[in-house]
This record gives sequence, C-alpha cells and structure tokens, in this order.
Amino acid sequence: MKEDFIYYLWENRLLNLDLRTTSGDEISVISVGNRNFDSGADFINARIKIGGTLWAGQVEIHVRASDWFRHRHQYDDNYNNVILHVVYEYDTDLLKIPTLEVKDKFDISLLLNYNSFVNSRNWIPCGEFIGGVQNFTVVSWFDRMLVEHLENECKELDFKLKNNHYDWEQTFYHRLMRYFGLKVNNDSFEYLSRILPLNLLLKHLDNELYVESMLFGCAGFLDKDFDEEYPRLLKREFKMLKSKFTLKVMPVSNWKFLRLRPPNFPTIRIAQLAKIIVKNGNLFSKIRDSVSMDDIMNLFDVELDSYWDNHFQFDKVSNVDKKKTFGKTAIDSVFINAIIPMLFYYGKFHSLESYKERAMTFLEQLEAEDNVVIRNFKNAGLSFNNAFQTQAALYMYKCYCKRRRCLECRIYLILSKVRS
Repeated sequence: MKEDFIYYLWENRLLNLDLRTTSGDEISVISVGNRNFDSGADFINARIKIGGTLWAGQVEIHVRASDWFRHRHQYDDNYNNVILHVVYEYDTDLLKIPTLEVKDKFDISLLLNYNSFVNSRNWIPCGEFIGGVQNFTVVSWFDRMLVEHLENECKELDFKLKNNHYDWEQTFYHRLMRYFGLKVNNDSFEYLSRILPLNLLLKHLDNELYVESMLFGCAGFLDKDFDEEYPRLLKREFKMLKSKFTLKVMPVSNWKFLRLRPPNFPTIRIAQLAKIIVKNGNLFSKIRDSVSMDDIMNLFDVELDSYWDNHFQFDKVSNVDKKKTFGKTAIDSVFINAIIPMLFYYGKFHSLESYKERAMTFLEQLEAEDNVVIRNFKNAGLSFNNAFQTQAALYMYKCYCKRRRCLECRIYLILSKVRS
C-alpha cells in the first residue's frame, strides 16, 4: 500500500459513506480540502463533521498510524491543526487526534486496477487505453499540464533572475543560450553564457568583430593556429580582449559535433548568435514589446557572412556552398524553450495576465512538435494540433507517466471509472 493511493481515495471521495473514527464517532466529510504540496499536513482547508461537531483544518494521511511518530510530526507545529488522521492501518493510538482507518472502506477493485496500471510494462501505464478517452478530457487535462509546466519553469527563472540581480536581459540571455543549440550542446552554451556576460557584448555592439571574437574565443574555438585570414583575425582580436577583460576560455572539447547535421554545428550557432546580438542589443525588451510572432521572428532573421557559405568550421572548406540562416526548426525551439517561458514568467512576476496569455497564444500558433514521445502518443491514438498540446504531453510524460503518478492524472481517473 502506498500513501498516494490513499490520497487518491480521499481526494476523489472513493471511501464508503459510512465512516467512523477508531473510537466510534461518526464522520461526515463536508469538504476533503485542498492538496498541500508545501510543508505541513497533506490536505488543508478541510471541513469535517466528527461526532456531530463541525471541524475545519488539516487532514494528514499515512499508511500506518505509527508513521505519525516515525515522521516526528508530534514535534512539528505545522501539524497542530490536523483534525483527522486518515490511515490504511490503525496500529497505534494518536491520543487526541481522531483517526480514520480505511483498510476495508473502499472497493478493492480500485486497488487492483491501480496496481495493474503502475505495474504495466507499456511505455506508459495507460498506453493501451488512452486512445479511447474523449478528446475533451485529454485537451482539458493538457491545459492543466501546460500551466503546471510553465509554473515550474517560473520557479527556475525566479532563481536565475535573483542571481542576476533582477537583470531581465541577462536572465533571458542565459535562457536563450541554453536552448540555442540542440540538446547535446545545451550545457556548453549555458556555460558560455556564464563566463561571458551579456553586458560585455552589449558594450561592443558597434564592432561585430569584437562580439564574434569574444563568443568564439570564450567558447574555445580560437585556441589554435589557423591558415585562413578570418579565424586568424578573430584570434588576434580575442587575444587583446581576453587580456583587457580577463576573459575565461572553456575547453573546446566540451562542444559536441557528432550526429549533428552541419547546419546545427555549434560554430554555426555561435556565428548566428553574434549576428542576433549585434542586430538587436537588448533582445528581451524587444521580445517583450512585440505583439506578434512575426515581429519576434524578424528579430532572429539573420544571414551569416559569405565566409560561412562554404564553411561549417574554421579552416575546413565544405563542398556545400549555401547561405546559412536561422531556420524554422531552430526558431521554433527558441520560441518554445526560451521566449514563451520568459514571457509567461514576466507576466507572472509583474501580475500582467496579458503576457501570460500571449505566451500561451504563441504556443497555440506553433506547429506540433515531432519526436519519439509524441510519435508514441500518436500511435496510442492521440492527435496534436499545435505546440501547446505537444508541450503539455511531453510534460505529462516526463513528470507523470514516467514517474507512475497515475493517481494524480485526470486521464487515469476517467479510465479507472470506465474499467471498474
């Protein structure tokens, strides 16, 4: 037996109606309360009539009554307002706190059904059945998942904003850099953003060569001898700037090229990043003030210099001769992972609902993503109209399906009723 299952029984009122405390007092549940994810009891703001007296307060849930002492709640003031202790097994007395034992107070088929889900070997527990759930149920649950996902992103951004002394541009720069390349280079780009602050780049917007040399130099790509004039020029400039500003250089071995298409090489991405910074300066301010996706996409509409037409790395001429732009796949990734969370967080931070709504609208306007997880959901019978839904599905898979948090999922609740 797991506490999560007892939460599920309590929260969804799946216990028998004839409930009594271990001392025999009749229990009438007016409100089960709200799930508490902070310190203190499991449910808060509950309203329960016990022995004819109406109580308002907290409900704590354990597998065994003795867990109260094992978790040392008797020494924690956060549990002083517990009005009912709900346990699967009553193995000890809690003195003044009324206790409800639920061992025989629910339909055993609920437990059997739950066990069949969490012990399933399917890629997700409900993989065989999710395709049969009404689209309205899935879409409404995705709404909840997407908001929960963005709220979690806000917690991370809140931490970063404080560390950056409430500098929104620097915070967005960190976020943008992390998701500027593909997954394999996320950590490397983020590290580059930490050793090369944005304000130093902004001071040299009138000299694109300086911006390029600092980005490539701090990334470690200029720490060797070159045959071609362009990288030699970058190296000379960086030598001067490194000495002037005491710049750090990361190991070039941190960057990954294997299994990447050449247009996604970190060298190409860094060259594009330099162009975007020089073109826009305070990029987040321009994103914040843009009212349409097209306006924002124009900020990223850059074309690399002719050197990169037939290069993907320094000193290596390619057989492909083509202008390199920041493509749709790249801008969609930046939108989903950097721009939308930052806009949502900006709205939350300043209590401006319009920014949060704009972030959600942008997700609805972006095409649905295509990856292994989304393809698995499609094979199971789900369909996706936009990135709003795919982002919600990816979050659900990562934070609920993989962790077997079925009891907290509305889709499972519907499926369990159908199968019972």
